[in-house]
Amino acid sequence: MICLVLTVLANLFPAACAGEHERTFLAVKPDGVQRRLVGEIVRRFERKGFKLVALKLVQVRRGGAGAGTGGEARGTPALAALPHPQASEELLREHYAELRERPFYSRLVKYMGSGPVVAMVWQGLDVVRASRALIGATDPADARPGTIRGDFCVEVGKNVIHGSDSAESARREIALWFRSDELLCWEDSTGHWLYE
Repeated sequence: MICLVLTVLANLFPAACAGEHERTFLAVKPDGVQRRLVGEIVRRFERKGFKLVALKLVQVRRGGAGAGTGGEARGTPALAALPHPQASEELLREHYAELRERPFYSRLVKYMGSGPVVAMVWQGLDVVRASRALIGATDPADARPGTIRGDFCVEVGKNVIHGSDSAESARREIALWFRSDELLCWEDSTGHWLYE
């Protein structure tokens, strides 16, 4: 119940979910899943001190809208609440809507539907900005060693992971991929070792 209240407040008052309660959306793309990098990626975010509040493995269904998770009431495509969660191709198109006019858009949607995706929500102090730093530049050639893309990627078309680029994008993407009851509130006993 408290998570539902926090989610509602986050949407009504975005500034209220700043600080150590800020959330971001991450997705390990099909190449990252196929290369067995999920554990390494999760490890890096845990070691940084961020709190995992949602995670699921999903497979994109080709064509047609997916069964929903409650997002349809807002006109938003959503994930199916099935034993084997599926995302619709429509969800991917909505997720990457701001790239719709770019020449690579169709290839990107097709690539994201080519295999399983691990969708996650992480929480922590300045998590959006810090996640972008952990992930590295979009083009692996520009990504610094020690970042996920700097260590594991060769070309921009297969860059292993997606991360929200702003708190606003994070809220939108989390709402696309997760129902509010899938975002877990749990007491993190390390909080006092991380934050003043």
